Amino acid sequence: MSILFKIITNLNPSSFLKTRLFNSNNGEQPLLCSFVNNEDEEELEDFEMDFRQGNGWKKSEDFEDIIMNETENGNGLKEYSWPNGKKKKYPACSYVQRRLETGLNWITAALFIIADMAGGGVVAIPIALLNSGLLIGSLSILFIGTAFCYTAHLLGENWMTMCRRWPEVYGREHCRKPYPEMAFRALGERARFLTSCTLNVMLFGVSVVYLLLAAKITSELWASFSPSHSFGPCVMTLILAGALLPVTFLKSPQDFWWAVVSAMLTTCLAVFIILLGTLLDLPKCSSFAKQPNFTFNNYFLSIGIFFFAFGGHGVFPTIQHDMRRPRNFTRSSLFAFIAVAAMYIPLSYFGYFVYGDSLQESIISSIQTSILQQLANLLIALHCILTITIVINPLNQEVEHFIDIPHHFCWQRVIIRTFVMLAVVFIALTVPSFGPILNLMGGTCVSLISAVMPCLFYLYLHASEDKSNPKSKLEKDLPINDRPVTFVNVIKRTPKYTLLINISVIVISILCGIAATNSAFLELSTSRFSGPCYLSLSSENNKIINSVQSLHCCGTFRNISRWPDIFQCPSYEPPN
Repeated sequence: MSILFKIITNLNPSSFLKTRLFNSNNGEQPLLCSFVNNEDEEELEDFEMDFRQGNGWKKSEDFEDIIMNETENGNGLKEYSWPNGKKKKYPACSYVQRRLETGLNWITAALFIIADMAGGGVVAIPIALLNSGLLIGSLSILFIGTAFCYTAHLLGENWMTMCRRWPEVYGREHCRKPYPEMAFRALGERARFLTSCTLNVMLFGVSVVYLLLAAKITSELWASFSPSHSFGPCVMTLILAGALLPVTFLKSPQDFWWAVVSAMLTTCLAVFIILLGTLLDLPKCSSFAKQPNFTFNNYFLSIGIFFFAFGGHGVFPTIQHDMRRPRNFTRSSLFAFIAVAAMYIPLSYFGYFVYGDSLQESIISSIQTSILQQLANLLIALHCILTITIVINPLNQEVEHFIDIPHHFCWQRVIIRTFVMLAVVFIALTVPSFGPILNLMGGTCVSLISAVMPCLFYLYLHASEDKSNPKSKLEKDLPINDRPVTFVNVIKRTPKYTLLINISVIVISILCGIAATNSAFLELSTSRFSGPCYLSLSSENNKIINSVQSLHCCGTFRNISRWPDIFQCPSYEPPN
């Protein structure tokens, strides 16, 4: 009977060392069994034998699909009905039950990752390959894509380790800030504070960039269909922010999975349309395409774009946290990175060989079929709008955790998330030109969040769990300061090949990040920014747009067009 009580009360499969599901051969309801530690190993084997031989049960691996019969009884208790007909009340575990019933499957989680990474990278990565050179740029894409996929796997391993070692904190409760908590468990309070600051700056900046990009594209598209009733980018920024605000009130990614799936689909369609438009321009433009000379400054700016294109790691722990089976996060990551690479690589090579140095800002602007260009821009704008709901959610949850508001929907959530959106809008209206800052973010925040921190946290988390001392696994309730881990401990306790890979990723990412940041600052010092929207109400940004979206001609002097009779190329201004 003591075994039965232990089995029934432990409802979180991912938090325990041993979990079994027994399916009845007679069609009766399955029975979920979870055992706490190694001391239960013998009891587990005896229990399996009893059920197999005497009661006609068989073991199954798919234990998280189980939905047990239950009735609410108030006072935090639920009544469970078991195959033997007995009913008993046990403490309710609402978060675990909600995750098992409504959590993300691994495919949906992969779509979340794709939607988080793709979009801005689709339009910018062809220019990054052009500026970095074909050989060096290709190697950079391969290395950064592989390294960032590896660090995504490490984040998944880190979270599973935390759920196993601290199940009462991370296994049964909703965690609003899983990434900073990962830093705390690995390196302590200071690391948590630094991670929170870095993550919040990155998520805030990405939200601003996506809002600006969506507003710019949407205002131009609106002007092309209704020139006399159009809005400038500044006004469109306010309109889009107001439309998005109610969606940001949803609690976590599993509550707006439809937005993520839609964002992924819009990106795939945009890639197809861009490739189609580029193929149509191939006969006319490819023979005039020339590539610029290689410079280290342009290359390191490209590194920042590559980092940004593959670096969505700030949201990854939140996605894994909401998965039905968090242990499958590596599968989701691998699928997502392969899918994103399948989008990036064709776009980069087609842009390189078809348009060459005529590429400017976005490959979409170089497409010379107007209808295809507008469709691609519309889809990218939709992607940016939908992705804002993904990247702003961890930021909202971080602020809510700091202020300590309830987890359920309440008026405090409405106020906090409205304030965050207003802050994003204010920065977007203050600095409406955000291109160089995008490079700066790629070299600073993204390199830390997506490369350095996952490796560092993995090394320290696993070094603090000394495999040579079985009792150390039972000390999960001790504060982290009672289990200090030094760099020497990390060196001694980590397998050499794992140590070499992680340190290599950390060192290379730091060096590339420093170089990319320096190049971004140089770019910022030479860039022209338009004034804030609220200080230039009569500027071109707020006037009605009377022209349709511009088409960039191809060729070194941007004077080659597929439609010379109906389209006049803009005057060419050589770069400084």
